[in-house]
Amino acid sequence: MDDETAASDRLARVTELPDAYPWDETFQDRRRPRPALPSIDPGRRGVRVLLVVAGLVVCVSAGLVWFSRPHVTAAPAVSGVASGVSSAAPVMLVVSVTGRVNRPGLVRLPPGSRVADAIEAAGGVAAGVDLTGVNLARKVVDGEMIAIGVTPPPAPPGSGSGGGSGLINLNTASVAELQKLPGIGEVLAQRIVEFRDQHGGFRAVTDLRQVDGIGDAKFAQLKDRVTV
Repeated sequence: MDDETAASDRLARVTELPDAYPWDETFQDRRRPRPALPSIDPGRRGVRVLLVVAGLVVCVSAGLVWFSRPHVTAAPAVSGVASGVSSAAPVMLVVSVTGRVNRPGLVRLPPGSRVADAIEAAGGVAAGVDLTGVNLARKVVDGEMIAIGVTPPPAPPGSGSGGGSGLINLNTASVAELQKLPGIGEVLAQRIVEFRDQHGGFRAVTDLRQVDGIGDAKFAQLKDRVTV
């Protein structure tokens, strides 16, 4: 019996389990759920601040892209001499307006001006002046004299507009006066007047060569009978 009792005691000591193991707390801690991380709520004011910051970042980025873009530099303007275009101001015409105008004397007019412009530059006509016989649409030429309301003084020898032995002035002669020249009919006289109006007058007798219908032979007949 002693051996059996001793064996039973040993068996009881082996099979008897303690109330708690030392690693139980560690094991339980691992199995417990971990607390969730705290969430961040910026609030309405914080959201506004974040939006403002985001807007500033976008604006700064757009500005950097804009200023870093390639720029096109315009080429320097070519001077008038290099481009073949004259930069000088047009030469003004000087015309003498006499007779019954408010301010008779010399007037300065731009190229292409008409008799009406010369009269206006001289202050207009005096009261009661009849302009029926004045060609107000005729283009004026530099150095000419326009007499309004009076009989113009006789032209000096060699500079008349027609009649007798005087030369025909290409810049002042009418179509009828031009027809007094040899070989000039109504059609050719009209071409001379049209050329005069289009080019602001004849600068030299040789300009007649540029009128359609006047060749070398006809010019030879006219050169000693006309003037400018």
